[in-house]
Amino acid sequence: MSYQNILVPVDGSEISLSAVKKAAQLAQAFNSQLTLISLVSEDPFVNADFYYPSPIMKEYFVQAYANAEKSLKEAQIIASENGVNANIEIVKGEVSEKGIIETAEKLNTDLIVIGSHGRKGFQKFLLGSFAQDVLQGTKLPVLIVKE
Repeated sequence: MSYQNILVPVDGSEISLSAVKKAAQLAQAFNSQLTLISLVSEDPFVNADFYYPSPIMKEYFVQAYANAEKSLKEAQIIASENGVNANIEIVKGEVSEKGIIETAEKLNTDLIVIGSHGRKGFQKFLLGSFAQDVLQGTKLPVLIVKE
């Protein structure tokens, strides 16, 4: 099986950068297009009754966007070091598995490579498993990188 379009969500964590490295190796082997995305919440208080626009929220959006750009540039360098030119994209919207899956479908992705922190027990209960949510929410193949 050959993959033509590989997608990697990047959050700046070491595990997401490990996923970039693995995806770049696959992209090199299959001569695939590699796209790195970072999700930024456009409005984290969309369902909150108490939300009023403020300078603090404006600063939050500016900082979140800057952090996403920085993480993507770092990931792009890792891909380049592994012989692949990667496209980068900041996806504004819901920071959830839904955002990743919708972007994957929009880009005609045929493989999602995602890092997993491997949380267990109470940590998993509190923080959830983003990778598991993506795996359960899509029909696309998903490669989960654990280190």
